[in-house]
Amino acid sequence: MSIHPLSIHHLILTRVMGGWSLSQLTQVKVMNPNVLLIHHLKPSTVSYNQRPQSFKWFVCFFLTCICCFFEGNGEQGKPFPLTEIDRVDQAYRENGFNIYISDRISLNRSLPDIRHENCKHKLYAEKLPNTSVIIPFHNEGWSSLLRTVHSVLNRSPPQLIAEVILVDDFSDKEHLKVALEEYMMRMPKVRILRTKKREGLIRTRLLGAASAKGEVITFLDSHCEANVNWLPPLMDRIAQNRKTIVCPMIDVIDHDNFGYDTQAGDAMRGAFDWEMYYKRIPIPSEMQRDDPSEPFESPVMAGGLFAVDRKWFWELGGYDTGLEIWGGEQYEISFKVWMCGGRMEDIPCSRVGHIYRKYVPYKVPGGISLAKNLKRVAEVWMDEYAEYVYQRRPEYRHLSAGDMTVQKELRNRLNCKSFKWFMSEVAWDLPKHYPPVEPPAAAWGEIRNVGSGMCMEIKHFVSGSPIRLESCVKGRGEVGWSHGQVLTLGWREDIRVGDPMHTRKVCFDAVSHSSPVTLYDCHGMKGNQLWRYRKDKSLFHPVSNSCIDSSPSERRVFMNTCDAAALSQQWLFERTNATVLERFNQRTN
Repeated sequence: MSIHPLSIHHLILTRVMGGWSLSQLTQVKVMNPNVLLIHHLKPSTVSYNQRPQSFKWFVCFFLTCICCFFEGNGEQGKPFPLTEIDRVDQAYRENGFNIYISDRISLNRSLPDIRHENCKHKLYAEKLPNTSVIIPFHNEGWSSLLRTVHSVLNRSPPQLIAEVILVDDFSDKEHLKVALEEYMMRMPKVRILRTKKREGLIRTRLLGAASAKGEVITFLDSHCEANVNWLPPLMDRIAQNRKTIVCPMIDVIDHDNFGYDTQAGDAMRGAFDWEMYYKRIPIPSEMQRDDPSEPFESPVMAGGLFAVDRKWFWELGGYDTGLEIWGGEQYEISFKVWMCGGRMEDIPCSRVGHIYRKYVPYKVPGGISLAKNLKRVAEVWMDEYAEYVYQRRPEYRHLSAGDMTVQKELRNRLNCKSFKWFMSEVAWDLPKHYPPVEPPAAAWGEIRNVGSGMCMEIKHFVSGSPIRLESCVKGRGEVGWSHGQVLTLGWREDIRVGDPMHTRKVCFDAVSHSSPVTLYDCHGMKGNQLWRYRKDKSLFHPVSNSCIDSSPSERRVFMNTCDAAALSQQWLFERTNATVLERFNQRTN
């Protein structure tokens, strides 16, 4: 019989688990790149779990090889070819990603095996703990949710999956009601829980965790794809130390074309800045190993994807039930596990793709819940270091975070260490990238052109926005730190929107000589975002060996060959620190 490549993976997986013999399995032949032919496969009476370990490994190898032959939309994690008509607004408005493309890609699509080569030769314990995979969702797209479930079941050893729990946070989409119930009836390991009102991500996860039966709880988001052999590396680390929380490497599924790739920088440590934004920092040389496939310690998790021993999770108090909706929970669980006797690791041999939405497609009730959550985490766990947060977020200082008595008693009962210990022993490399006390800036305020008297201004604080020339606003009323003419050449030697204590996360960026100057997400790695303010008042760009120029008539700001006599290339900062500027400029020489 002929089998379409989109259904072959599911069929083979089902039949293998039902019991085909090794000799029968080897009768699969590839007739052409698009169609597989299966000859005379008769069910065996011996179950999968009764077969020798060598047979089980053969099945995994066999399925991996079969996937290599699949062709079709999105196979091997390749981006889907887009046309303009595909980029419909409706697809994004409802999901934050292109559900139109998602619906045209197989629920069982193949993915590229992008693990380090060493991962493919690792051996894991025969007896590993099983897990309850908890997937919370609210108005998730049909195909993205189902693809998450299919990938978990298809790419996990069946004995390691105790159950998959879908927790519906009061969705109102029709496809997530009866249709979802009926679809999941064919998957006996999947069950659905539903909240009676909108609870938010944190409490929805807690509902799933309270219902879990597995030895380990694994949290995933509802728009993920588990990759090859993702689960054993996680369970293996927990089997060795049940107080270890483990996180897979999170790969990127493009929200537009569903291409699958690594994150920029791939393996990096989770961290935060003192405004409590999640960050990723390089693994320091002191921690780098000869084998990059080995697990490594991470101070903070990204939040959505991790596994934890179920009993240990509840010994830690689960999530703080005082946290509302979403946000801050990744810091709470990270600080808590490190400070209270556990540890946290990222596992390079476990990879899970995640769709990073273009934007959140629904309104989240609660208003200031994120600010309240962060204040609550700071008060319970960060000790005197909370002051560094309040210096950058003064609005948090007098915000009510609710009754924290239970959480503080939990910290005392668990005999948790101080946040100073956490910073010195766990996140010791964080201050190099995000110092608690901000080093002095080189220059800040408005940047006025000497020739035209006009100022640089940013209208839209998003990547790709151009820097423009506009009439200077100074002297025409009070200008707050967030105004588009308030700019800072800071200690990282990049130029950001805002004053030295309050900067946005977008930086001046230029690609080459003659290119426009635009905003781009700050990466702190210098390169295209490195600038020098020189004594001749020019803003020099070492990478392109050019200077910022301007055209008042066109209101453009662009790169050009440096000309010390050109007034259009001379700029005056409102305030400067001569000592810092001198130190910066000495680095160029």
